[in-house]
Amino acid sequence: MYSILCRPTGSKNRNHPAGPGILDTLHAPTPLWKKYCWRNRSHMVFFRKIYIAWLTLSSWRAVFLFAILAALPLAGETNPPQRFIGSDACKTCHADVWSKFYKNPHFKSLVSGKEKPENTGCEGCHGPGGAHVAAGGGKPTLVAFSQLQPTQILDRCLRCHAETLSRANIRRSMHTQNDIVCTNCHSIHKSPVPKFLLASKQSELCYGCHADVRSQFSMPFKHRVNEGVMVCADCHNPHGAFPPTWGYAERPRMVEQVLANEQPCMKCHPEKRGPFVFEHPPVRVEGCGACHYPHGSTNSRLLRRPVVFTMCLECHNGAPGFGRTGTGDPVPAEFHNLHSPRFQNCTNCHVKIHGSNADQFFLR
Repeated sequence: MYSILCRPTGSKNRNHPAGPGILDTLHAPTPLWKKYCWRNRSHMVFFRKIYIAWLTLSSWRAVFLFAILAALPLAGETNPPQRFIGSDACKTCHADVWSKFYKNPHFKSLVSGKEKPENTGCEGCHGPGGAHVAAGGGKPTLVAFSQLQPTQILDRCLRCHAETLSRANIRRSMHTQNDIVCTNCHSIHKSPVPKFLLASKQSELCYGCHADVRSQFSMPFKHRVNEGVMVCADCHNPHGAFPPTWGYAERPRMVEQVLANEQPCMKCHPEKRGPFVFEHPPVRVEGCGACHYPHGSTNSRLLRRPVVFTMCLECHNGAPGFGRTGTGDPVPAEFHNLHSPRFQNCTNCHVKIHGSNADQFFLR
C-alpha cells in the first residue's frame, strides 16, 4: 500500500503494470506537513506520513488529525519546547552568581547527583532553562522571583522546604498573612551572613519591621540581642508557631514552643521548669509574661512593675471572683506593713516564687 502511495510519478511510472500511483491522480494543494515541519528531518518524515494517511482515512479521522496539526507551532515561531539543560549553561551569563554558588546550601542538589532535573541547581528554582537560553535571556522565559506574587514565591520554595515541622504553620503565620514571604528575609545568591541565607544580620532584619522591639532592647534591663548573645529566632519562629499552651491560648507573636509544649524561656532558665509540689498558678496558666517583659524593661529582672510588691498586689488584692477558687487571692497578712521597705520586696522571704517543693508559701 505504501509503495503505491509513495511511488514517484513520471512517464515510466505511468507505464507501470499496476497503473499510476494514487498521488499522480490527485491535485492537492501544498502539503500541510511542509508548513509544520521542524528542522529535524525525522519530524519531516513523521508529518509526511501523517499527511498521506489523512488522504486515505475517513473524513472524521481527517478532521481529528487536522486539529492536532493546527495546534502545533508553525515553522519560524519562537516557542521552543521547555527542557532542562543543566546549570552549566547559566555560568556563561551569570558568572558572578555561579562563582559563589558552591558556598550555597542549594549547591548540594548538584553534587549529590540524586535529584531529578526539576530539583537540581538553578533550574530547581527557576524552572527549565531551554527557552531562556534559546531566547538569549529575558525574565519571561523562566521563573523570575521578582515577577511573582507573594503566594507564588511561597509555593515555589515549599516544593522543597515543606518537609520540616518548623514550617508547618507558615501559610497561616502573621508574616504570610501580611505578604511577608521567603524573599523578604532571605537572599539566595548574595547573602552577607554565614547561616540561613539571610538578607542581613538577623536582628537588623527583624528591626526593619519591628522598630518598637528595637527600642525595648535598648532599655537598662533586657535580653542581650544587640550584644550578639542571642537572636530573635531563639524564642520566635518566623515561619509560624502552634498555638501556645499558656496565656489562655492567646497567640503571642509566633513564640516557639520547646520540649513538652513549654515556653522558650525554659531553654535558658531550666530551674523554673518544674513540676513543683507547690505550684504558683500564674506561672502555669498565664506564663512568664504575666510578670515579666520578654524584650526589655526599665525595671530590674524585666518586671512589669518598678517595685516587687506592686507586681504581687495585681493578684493578691482579695478581689472577688478571682484566683483558683474564684474567691480572690489572699491579701498579705496583717503584719506585712507595706509602707516599710522590708515588706516591699516580697521575694526576700518568698524566694521560690516560681514554685517550691518544700513550702506552700514559697518560703524555701
